[in-house]
Amino acid sequence: MEVNVKNINNLISKVYKDSIADEIGIEVGDILLSVNKEKVEDIIQYKFLISDEDIELEIQKKDNKIYLYEIEKDYDEELGIEFTNPIIDKAKSCRNKCVFCFIDQLPEGMRETLYFKDDDSRLSFLQGNFVTLTNMSEDDINNIIKYRISPINISVHTTNPELRVKMIKNKFAGRVLDIMKRLAQAGIEMNAQIVLCPGYNDKKELERTLLDLSRLHPYVNSAAIVPVGITKYRDKLAKLEIFDEKNADETIDQISKLQAKFLKELNTRFAFLSDEFYITAKRPLLKYDEYEGFVQFEDGVGMITKMGSEVIKYLDTISDDRLNKKKKVSIATGNSAYEFMCEMAKRIMDKFENIEINVYKIKNDYFGETITVTGLLTATDLIAQLKDKDLGETLYITRSMMKSDEEIFLDNITLKELEKELNIEVMPCENAGIHLVDKITK
Repeated sequence: MEVNVKNINNLISKVYKDSIADEIGIEVGDILLSVNKEKVEDIIQYKFLISDEDIELEIQKKDNKIYLYEIEKDYDEELGIEFTNPIIDKAKSCRNKCVFCFIDQLPEGMRETLYFKDDDSRLSFLQGNFVTLTNMSEDDINNIIKYRISPINISVHTTNPELRVKMIKNKFAGRVLDIMKRLAQAGIEMNAQIVLCPGYNDKKELERTLLDLSRLHPYVNSAAIVPVGITKYRDKLAKLEIFDEKNADETIDQISKLQAKFLKELNTRFAFLSDEFYITAKRPLLKYDEYEGFVQFEDGVGMITKMGSEVIKYLDTISDDRLNKKKKVSIATGNSAYEFMCEMAKRIMDKFENIEINVYKIKNDYFGETITVTGLLTATDLIAQLKDKDLGETLYITRSMMKSDEEIFLDNITLKELEKELNIEVMPCENAGIHLVDKITK
């Protein structure tokens, strides 16, 4: 039997050595047609279907011949294949017009993929992306429940229906709490995100939102609150204010009181502010244990506390003679993390007397000075501000400045191009204290 498959989203791009797929003869370039006679249309459905102990695969080989493979395996054991398209389907785009949308504030000339707004629950499950739930059909919600897509990260922002419609500019936005209640009843675990906009969803509205979400605990595991980010490209967009020292300070006080309440009632602080609030307010961050495992780390919640603790503890475990030569290096960081990185550099230099570390604060001219986080720095600003500096033998940057699966910056400049412009080795580091220390001292 021969078939012509127009849609090759199910094209197999990798077969892991010694995996089940490898042992039965599945190859790169084969196409997965069905599992247990059910056509596979997305990655969540695929993972659900292959979880059984006895499965039947329908595979089309490169010569268009179709083979059936009957497989006995352990429950939830993977087959060992990856697909050219990670989700096997087109990502679902966002139709919202959020007043705070960062994508709407991007200049031209950046990586093309940055201009695509996704709002796909599958990417939430697979990659940790946040979804608003506003662009989902009844079938989509049923599939989350049917295929046990959990945990799912939800951009809530507010549980006030009218306010959410106003902020997200989608007439279906007001039903988020009802959908989350339905998911909680089905046992789906969720993490919530609130982009806090002064004058919109802060103060009393923020308290309302957190109290509503806390009633869904433990299915809503936590809520991360991050400040709105405003670039200089906001022509014809809604007027927004950023957090200053005063209102950041007030927000910390508000959340501290709620954390005490939640800790008493739920045995968790539940709501966590991103590091930017504490830096803006010039207040100390929470202690390591108070972040309760850093469940919202990727949202910048506790990142400085975690990394600082890791650096300090790791330095106590390693010998000060591991670096037996003089070394001069540099670190580039954003405004919000500058003082922290200076402190980390000092601790490393105190441990290793033969190393010199210069920390450079990079102003975000590309997006505007209101953007202070290191992860949104571009190669353009690195080049402009470091071109004539004495950087030593290596420049260290955070890996989060680049695309997760590729060494390319937001402004479409590659790591190699940056190294050529600065005439120096540029070393990306993960957001982990041990990784930073090892990179610098080895």
